[in-house]
Amino acid sequence: MLDILIAEDDKEIGSLLCEFLRKENYTVSVAQTGEKALKLYEKYGAKLIILDIMLPGMDGFAVCSKIRENSNTHILIASARTQKDDKLKGLNLGADDYIEKPYDIDILLAKIRGIFKRKYAREEIIEGTIKLNTITNSLWVKGVETDITVKEFELLKLLMENKNVTLKKEYLFNAIWGSDSDSEFQTLTVHIKRLREKVEEDPKKPRHIITEWGVGYRFEQV
Repeated sequence: MLDILIAEDDKEIGSLLCEFLRKENYTVSVAQTGEKALKLYEKYGAKLIILDIMLPGMDGFAVCSKIRENSNTHILIASARTQKDDKLKGLNLGADDYIEKPYDIDILLAKIRGIFKRKYAREEIIEGTIKLNTITNSLWVKGVETDITVKEFELLKLLMENKNVTLKKEYLFNAIWGSDSDSEFQTLTVHIKRLREKVEEDPKKPRHIITEWGVGYRFEQV
C-alpha cells in the first residue's frame, strides 16, 4: 500500500511535492488525471490522498466522491479554488481537510505528519473483544493471545482501520500481497476464512468479518 497518492495535474508541483515527501520516507505516487488517480488507488491503495480539484477529465470532486463509496482513507484537498462553496462541497463529499494553494510546504508536511501520527501510529486497535497490537503484531481475542501470521495480521488491521466500509477484493489483494505477487487471488479467501476462525464466535455465522457478495469484505463493529 502507498503511504501517499498525489493527484496533481501540474507536473512541476507534483514532482516537487513527491520529492519532499520521499525525503520524509513516505512511499508516494503521482497521478496527473482523476482517472489515473482512481486506477492507482484501486490497484495499490493509499493511506493519504492529496487531491487537486482542477484535474483534466474527472475532477477532484468526482474522485473524492468515488473513493468515498467504499473507503475512508484520509483525503486532503489542495486547491487554488478558495471559495467557501468549493471548500464546503469538498468537505461534504467526504474530504477530511482542505488547504489552499499556494501552500507553504512546511505547513503541508506538518499536516501530513499529524495525520499519520493520529491515524496510523496507534499502538493498539481495539474493537469489542478483538485487540491488535501494532508494535508486536499480535492478536488478542477475549484477553487471550492468538497465533496470527504476518499476512493475516496485515489483512485484519486493514479491515479494522476501515471498519464498516466494504473494501473490494481487488483492493485488499493488491494492498496485502501486491499486484505483482505470485500468490493466487484465492489466497484472500483462504485468509478471510482463517481470520474468522480466530476472531468469530461462530465462523460460519460471522458478525465481524462480513462478505458483501460480488464486492468484497468489511469489518463490522458489533
